[in-house]
Amino acid sequence: MELELNEQEINRRNSLNALRELGINPYPAAEYKVNTDTQTIKDGYDPEKGNFDDVVIAGRIMSRRIMGAASFMELQDEKGRIQVYVKRDEICPGEDKTMYNTVFKKLLDIGDIVGIKGFAFITQTGHLSVHAKELTLLSKSLKVLPIVKEQDGKVFDAFADPELRYRMRYVDLIDNPQIK
Repeated sequence: MELELNEQEINRRNSLNALRELGINPYPAAEYKVNTDTQTIKDGYDPEKGNFDDVVIAGRIMSRRIMGAASFMELQDEKGRIQVYVKRDEICPGEDKTMYNTVFKKLLDIGDIVGIKGFAFITQTGHLSVHAKELTLLSKSLKVLPIVKEQDGKVFDAFADPELRYRMRYVDLIDNPQIK
């Protein structure tokens, strides 16, 4: 039986091979100890106290906005989502910028699971975020997730077809956290 792959699945497998050539093997994922979760950060962060200055979280990449040497991504863990700020010179302090320029910008996809070490802060636009000091790929997602867009409380392109939701339960649990 031959496995039929769509273009995105082929690209993800090519990214996996490129990661392995760089010496990064996401299978099996190494144990990654976290010290908090997204909801705890949202509930307890106080910029005046300076708490959450040593955050270790892990989760699935749900969106990315790449803007040159700095980028944002939305990370989803078992409790919710939080924005992560990734700066090239922070996660690649030396001369070698491969982790940002190649791995983060080109080889990571929506659905991949990453670990982040950094600190919580409020952006200039007022969003609570985690400033990444270290980024670790924990698992590469080879299947494509449907991208659900949300704006002003309205959900677009939701994964709501009952037939698909019950056949693809793993996607339903990722995209519809309210059903957990």
